[in-house]
Amino acid sequence: MRTSTGGRVGQYAALLAYLVFLAFPFLWLVATAFKSPRELGSLHPSWIPEDPTLDNFRQAFDEQPLLRAAGNSLLAAAGAALIAVLIATPLAYVMARHRGRLAKAATGWVVVSQAFPLVLVIIPLFLVLKNLKMINSLAGLVMVYVVWALPFALWMLVGYVRAVPGELEEAAAVDGAGRVRTLVSVTAPLLAPGIVATGLFAFITAWNEFFFALVLLKTPEKQTLPVVLTHFIGAEGVADLGPLAAAFLATLPSLVVFAIIQRRITGGMLAGAVKS
Repeated sequence: MRTSTGGRVGQYAALLAYLVFLAFPFLWLVATAFKSPRELGSLHPSWIPEDPTLDNFRQAFDEQPLLRAAGNSLLAAAGAALIAVLIATPLAYVMARHRGRLAKAATGWVVVSQAFPLVLVIIPLFLVLKNLKMINSLAGLVMVYVVWALPFALWMLVGYVRAVPGELEEAAAVDGAGRVRTLVSVTAPLLAPGIVATGLFAFITAWNEFFFALVLLKTPEKQTLPVVLTHFIGAEGVADLGPLAAAFLATLPSLVVFAIIQRRITGGMLAGAVKS
């Protein structure tokens, strides 16, 4: 009993330490957003602002179009996640159910494609988008995000498809359902947690992406949030910490999307467990 109690206390202590480790950057960001310039330049910074102020928030939203940039990021990330999931789901089904040479080659492509650095990939993508006249457009950026997220989305969904019992599809075939009907009516509902998790991965990847958006978007009205946030860094590389920290309010859309999708993941897992 003592060993069990001691182990449980150790687990709770480790969990608490991990939560503190994860919460530290966010708490520091919030505290910095309310600090005055005098406190930000202090050699002995404090956790709690001594003289809280909202000037950093006013300066951040007055100097940069954070809301518009957040809207652009939300549109690009949501579009990329939706398209990547729609393309990856049937492809993952084929790769998981038909383990031939073509499926092995596709799996190898998924692995190899993740090894290329962004600097090498951006050149051919830029030339393709230039020929399609999609440079400096959110549609072109969404296309790039889909191409970049698709390999890992396939990798994730193949594992989820293989976890679905093949007997269910065989039973559907006996009842006269074709491949497409089986995928839509039998396999897809059981894949709901995996599809949502894959979409969440694609969304977060596109929301936080910086390099592609910096190269492809030139018009300030179309720039995404990560690009706009760099405007708070001066020419000498010195960051304006107050307004930069206050800009965390612009990330609230992504937090709301994550909270909504997280509930769907939990509900989908429970539903899948009942169906199986």
